[in-house]
Amino acid sequence: MTQAVSTSAARVAVIGAGPAGLMAAEVLAAGGVQVDVYDAMPSAGRKFLLAGRGGMNITHSEPYEPFVQRYGARAAEVGRWLDAFTPAQVREWIHGLGIETFVGSSGRVFPTEMKAAPLLRAWLHRLRESGVRLHMRHRWVGWRDGALLFETPEGELPAKADATVLALGGASWPRLGSDGAWTRLLLGRGVGVAPLVPSNCGFDADWSDYFAERHAGAPLTTVAITFVNRAGEKEWRKGQFVVTQTGIEGSLVYAISAPVRDQIAANGSATVWLDLAPDFDADRVLAEVTRPRGSRSMSSHLQSRLGIKGVKGGLLRECLTAEDYKDPVKLAAAIKALPLVLRRPRPIEEAISSAGGIRFETLDERLMLREVPGVFAAGEMVDWEAPTGGYLLTACFASGSAAARGALEWLTR
Repeated sequence: MTQAVSTSAARVAVIGAGPAGLMAAEVLAAGGVQVDVYDAMPSAGRKFLLAGRGGMNITHSEPYEPFVQRYGARAAEVGRWLDAFTPAQVREWIHGLGIETFVGSSGRVFPTEMKAAPLLRAWLHRLRESGVRLHMRHRWVGWRDGALLFETPEGELPAKADATVLALGGASWPRLGSDGAWTRLLLGRGVGVAPLVPSNCGFDADWSDYFAERHAGAPLTTVAITFVNRAGEKEWRKGQFVVTQTGIEGSLVYAISAPVRDQIAANGSATVWLDLAPDFDADRVLAEVTRPRGSRSMSSHLQSRLGIKGVKGGLLRECLTAEDYKDPVKLAAAIKALPLVLRRPRPIEEAISSAGGIRFETLDERLMLREVPGVFAAGEMVDWEAPTGGYLLTACFASGSAAARGALEWLTR
């Protein structure tokens, strides 16, 4: 039987200095233990800072119940973390760091300065003031004789800890530290780990060279996509995305990436349907396409009557046969539902986040690994995923807090 440890004498190692790890460190330090944070990178929060370059989206202001449902199949599990550290409490926590926030027109919550760096600086200062010690350029490589083992610039370093919180991230953006190398270490200890796969990612459509050369980088700002969701039902969403050299990416694509990725894995490809004129109904589109056009070309006619030009016109040429393009009825139908076959997700290294990781079944209610007592997991290491919009970051904060509370409880038993 494990002997209880006095929290005032306990030392807890947190491996990973991203949002989940730093939040775990804060909660642990408040619980009275000595906290040492280790990270392979030269500085803390590298991916956090990159995510904030375009505007630091911290959380979302939508009502709590629909917020929790954004976590899909893992809404119940992630919801337990969020119950103890809600999106509203995330905002209060940020305000406690001296960083003001505001709600954007989309409901997303941002720091007033729209930057991640001031928030991270204030946070790290508070952690150091609370006694948290940060050890950079320490890459965790497993265990040796009961101690954690790190590779450092000075060589291998063992470190003893009474409990450990793992917060090493998934496998997206590995140059910033989340490379998924931890999977083999945990699989070697019998921990159940689902393969890491890209999430919030783009897809390859295998464009023709002609289309890619002419339209790569072109935005589609008024468009909708119909896709088959995980319930097997067709779902329609309006938004925007960008044509890339190989396929499509952007906010609308990221929002549907999970079911599309899963369909490709199951079937080898997935078909989505593009609505190139979402502000017009099908009857209006048919009427405009079949309206007499005189000597004008069809492309000029579509631009004049429906505003379809540039990349939208190119998509019609790319995805339709020459015969279907010449058939007004089939062309009108395609404008409202142009089938686009997606062949593969973009590599995980390019994805905003990753899915897969430590299976919930191998964790207890405190987020402790059943196969490795005293070791807890948080953040993207665990098998859940969420759309962009503040949901990823909020769950990382909440899971770090939950794992830390679990470790404190375990230490006192």
